[in-house]
Amino acid sequence: MTAIDLRGKNALVTGSSRGLGKQYATDLARAGANVIIHDVSEEAAAQFGEAESGSAVAAQIADLGVKSAFIAADMADPEQVKALIERAVETFGSLDILVNNAGGDIGFRTPRPNPNDALDIAVEDIRAVVDRNLLGTMYACKYAGLHMHERRSGKIVNVGSVAGHVPVREGIIYAAAKTGISHYTRCLAEQLRPFDVNVNCISPAPTYTARFLATRTVQGEDNRSRLQKVAQPEDMSNIVLFLCGPQSDALSGETIVCWK
Repeated sequence: MTAIDLRGKNALVTGSSRGLGKQYATDLARAGANVIIHDVSEEAAAQFGEAESGSAVAAQIADLGVKSAFIAADMADPEQVKALIERAVETFGSLDILVNNAGGDIGFRTPRPNPNDALDIAVEDIRAVVDRNLLGTMYACKYAGLHMHERRSGKIVNVGSVAGHVPVREGIIYAAAKTGISHYTRCLAEQLRPFDVNVNCISPAPTYTARFLATRTVQGEDNRSRLQKVAQPEDMSNIVLFLCGPQSDALSGETIVCWK
């Protein structure tokens, strides 16, 4: 298989000033794509010490020899998402790749809903999790999809979670929202199939990021196989690159579940 070459392509990665999104954006840039960096605010990048700001991340991406810019938007607000897509198109002239990475099991007022089951969870936490994950993905797909539909070209990669493919006792709303993303991907792919727009989904396994390390303790990894250990960011990013590149031109409507 030849190396993935994305020179001349324009990409937007949501939630990309930190964590896995930052890895996706960096690797897309290394493959030659111009990349819009996005997060809910300039300051979000600094939450776990990954960068000074969203603009600082965009500057790091530009140092790889491509164009980059930072745009802030709240993915739970459809008007802000519409403006995000419009500004991305205005910045680069077109949008070839959308990676819907923004999300997380994050409560309305707390880092995580607490309680985080189906019955005792606060109503405002249900809405916050669904807004942040499922609805934000739908808004971005709607507006980027209209642009790609008109151009008859594009790649959309939605980010689910392995949690959406197994029964869970904690993070039930998050898991359900991620399951919704997978089926939405399948349906959107059918609508856009006649217009040569690929829509696929990756459901990442637990992966080492700054947020992961700040909120979890991992033990007993030494005796596990490579396919059992917590993943490294590049493990997931290699799959996203495949879904964004020409090697996946014949693939649409699929979810790649990264079991661990």
